[in-house]
Amino acid sequence: MSTLSQAFLDQANSCEALDSPFMGRLLRLLAAHWPADTKLATRCADFSGDIGPKGHSLPLRIASGLHALVLQNADPALTNIYPPHASSDATFKTEILAALHRHDAFLCDWIRNTPQTNEVRRSAVLIAAAQLLAERFDLPLKLSELGASAGLNLMFEKFHLAVGTGYGPQSDVRLAPDWEGPLPPAATLKVAERLGVDLNPLDCHRADHALRLQAYLWADQAERLTRTRAAIAVHDAQVDGGDAIDWLQTRLSTPETGMVHMVYSTVAWQYFPPEKQRQGTEILMQSGQQASPDAPLVWLSYEADDQTPGAAVTLHLWTGNAPQVWHLGRADFHGRWIKWQGPARLP
Repeated sequence: MSTLSQAFLDQANSCEALDSPFMGRLLRLLAAHWPADTKLATRCADFSGDIGPKGHSLPLRIASGLHALVLQNADPALTNIYPPHASSDATFKTEILAALHRHDAFLCDWIRNTPQTNEVRRSAVLIAAAQLLAERFDLPLKLSELGASAGLNLMFEKFHLAVGTGYGPQSDVRLAPDWEGPLPPAATLKVAERLGVDLNPLDCHRADHALRLQAYLWADQAERLTRTRAAIAVHDAQVDGGDAIDWLQTRLSTPETGMVHMVYSTVAWQYFPPEKQRQGTEILMQSGQQASPDAPLVWLSYEADDQTPGAAVTLHLWTGNAPQVWHLGRADFHGRWIKWQGPARLP
């Protein structure tokens, strides 16, 4: 089991690999100079199990708490060492440690909640997959997102995917991943219904929830903040609270004709307990047997697997028989790049 210091270093490596040198600097400082005399340190020591990036993610909880203070303009001295400002290593260390002491109570409360973001760039994969479905069926979509957080990625047909000649409307939410491979077909996306589920859903139109969404973004990646705020501005989806797999069973209980039911998750399934993953797979397989050409069922998975780089993008399609399965390619966890392998259209 990793120590908190090792968890900081592991998370620093991940952040640096995802183009956030500021997060790397902050987390390496905390690994080397963790203030053991704070109540925050005592609170962190009370966590059991995996405290690293694949568990409780304490490093991200702590870093996001500091970012929340900056976003609220709650600590001018701290703000002055955060991007776009520069600071010496000595000043950076002094001000970070001082902020941890000044805001000890706030940070203890902040880290009670698990990390939650909505990485809007992941919608590029959703748009590309939906283009295949729209071209194949010419039916509106019924969307069901598992682990949806605030549900920003339930709004993907309102975003613009800037690859090739472009997909979707012109929008303040512009997605421009580095794209490799064939382009999806051009088709008009229509969404008839959208609904998500999360254990702890956020309402992005509440100031405190919007703050949490933004605080978990990294302070030196201003374009992510801009994109998230633009997605919040067009958001009108509902996200239910509850267990995703129990919710899914109810959601799939009755097929609706005249719609393509697209069930999907983006880097969320991997956090479900193994038994829930097994149960969810069985529910989808059983529900697929009730699908038809007029009521297709789709399971789109954008999730980590045992390969690198990035995550695997896999599409299961049922139209009343055994599922057809396509490995659509791989994508960066933050949607920065997509290696698409098609097909050009679904048969």
